[in-house]
Amino acid sequence: MTLAALVLAAGRGDRLRPLTDHTPKPLLEIGGTTLLDAALDRIAGAVTLTPADVAVNAHWLADQIVAAVGGRAYVSVEEPVALGTAGAVGALRDWLAGRDVLIANSDTWFAGPLDVRRFVDEWDRSRPRLLVVADEEGPDFEHRWRFAGLSLLPGATAAALEPVPSGLYEAVWRDSAVELVPTEIEAIDCGTPADLAQARAIAHH
Repeated sequence: MTLAALVLAAGRGDRLRPLTDHTPKPLLEIGGTTLLDAALDRIAGAVTLTPADVAVNAHWLADQIVAAVGGRAYVSVEEPVALGTAGAVGALRDWLAGRDVLIANSDTWFAGPLDVRRFVDEWDRSRPRLLVVADEEGPDFEHRWRFAGLSLLPGATAAALEPVPSGLYEAVWRDSAVELVPTEIEAIDCGTPADLAQARAIAHH
């Protein structure tokens, strides 16, 4: 299977201000590593970490993201505006060159090791595949599942996305058949100070 990967790292992180006024959210530290490095390590279980196969998008404080990535991945700097989760894929159309794409949110922290290779290997490649956790209080799907920051997108679907501000939920997932893959590993979206503190406390123990 020809597979590329994208780590989403462009967000402003408004709810985490003032922490994110001078540090991009993906470069905040948890358990001795950054959210960005943890995401890159995670996808490296399934895709070789090279600029030919892995991309990171950047917008807010993009120079810091570029510096942190170094030569490990291709960096797609979005200007003048951030393109959202679907627009980010659209902006990489030429780079993707028709490949399927593994997409990881850089702000999702997992409380244990995630078998990304299995997540990829068991995919039918015909429909989007989404990692989910049980959450009846804030569900995204079927009134009981919350998206856990990792998904697979068929190459044809990725190639149809435009480089305009848009989200994968609205552009793809909401109106198409998706495969939901539950995990029991705790997944924390580090979007608020409370969530970040919770992830750091778990990592500390």
